[in-house]
Amino acid sequence: MKVLGISGWSGCGKTTLIVALIPRLRARGLTVSTLKHAHHDVDLDTPGKDTWRHREAGAYEVMLVTGRRWVLLHELRAAPEPGLAELLKHLQPVDLVLVEGWKTGAYPKLEIWRPAAGDQPPRFPTDPTVIAVASQPPLDPAHYGRPGLPILPLADPDPVADFIIRFIRDTESTP
Repeated sequence: MKVLGISGWSGCGKTTLIVALIPRLRARGLTVSTLKHAHHDVDLDTPGKDTWRHREAGAYEVMLVTGRRWVLLHELRAAPEPGLAELLKHLQPVDLVLVEGWKTGAYPKLEIWRPAAGDQPPRFPTDPTVIAVASQPPLDPAHYGRPGLPILPLADPDPVADFIIRFIRDTESTP
């Protein structure tokens, strides 16, 4: 499986881009999964429901199955949060996993950069794992010390999808 991070500071448009990319990549024949990291506590279960009660009673894992989907809830309890490599092992094989989060991880990333999106500086000038930047407005990577870094139009997901297809093709041919 190829893994590509969609990286950037909060509010820059990572989820919006991922949602736009998935149907485009699928239309080009790719199978795509996503892995999202949240920095805050999220509960996908409903308090008082059976599966919630199973977890509250101490179950290590609870699987909920319907006619349309299934979900596996795994409680960490006192265990540390697993790393990206460990989590990827739980996914079924696909052509591409788009990862949102883990921006400091050592895997290829496409950084989303909107200069007006906040006070945080871009990561791509000092992060060699950033292989391209989707920006609005366009920027000059040489200004940031990364001449030749591909710059993609954030407002147009088609060229971003084209870049991802090339990324997959190029990394498949790399020994």
